[in-house]
Amino acid sequence: MLQFFGRIFRTEKKEEVDPMKKFLIVGLGNIGPKYHNTRHNIGFKILDHLAKKEELSFESAKLGDKTTYKFKGRSFTLIKPSTFMNLSGKAVRYWLEKEKIALENLLIITDDLNLEFGTIRIKTKGSDGGHNGLKDIQAQLNTTSYNRFRFGISAQFSKGKQIDYVLGKWSQEEQEILDKRLDDCVEAIKSFGTAGIARTMNTFNGKS
Repeated sequence: MLQFFGRIFRTEKKEEVDPMKKFLIVGLGNIGPKYHNTRHNIGFKILDHLAKKEELSFESAKLGDKTTYKFKGRSFTLIKPSTFMNLSGKAVRYWLEKEKIALENLLIITDDLNLEFGTIRIKTKGSDGGHNGLKDIQAQLNTTSYNRFRFGISAQFSKGKQIDYVLGKWSQEEQEILDKRLDDCVEAIKSFGTAGIARTMNTFNGKS
């Protein structure tokens, strides 16, 4: 309660979320219709799938589109950076600081050429593997120790055609089985926040 000039005003106490129950999930991709539904944008696609299933709406915010997902007492801040892939780290650092989320509660979702299509691999650290988005995140956070969720897009391209491949659309065959994979990805995100990174890795790594 607050008292001013003899009058008492009742104030509502803002609900505080336990910092260790707050998570930042960042799906990497490039903005604009040109890149919609391309392999490199799987991070966006996974978060869009989660939002659709849970009837969430993304809204424009600083350095990206943002929505919040509440699940089993956890609060997930979902971000699709608007900085383009090569500058993803700027958005990651901003939202970690803005939402006061611990680095260990960060999960970056990205594509991986070195994994077979649809394979999930979650790790707590590692190199950028030549991925420009991860490279910038590493530079902005000054560490390679952050959780990353890699989704395999395979490497079915001819020599010199890597850029065309990663920025290309899913094949019809891939598209037909992608929805099942996306459901698994959503469950992995939920598991990360509720069961922890170790159990999530044991459950989902290698799943295809």
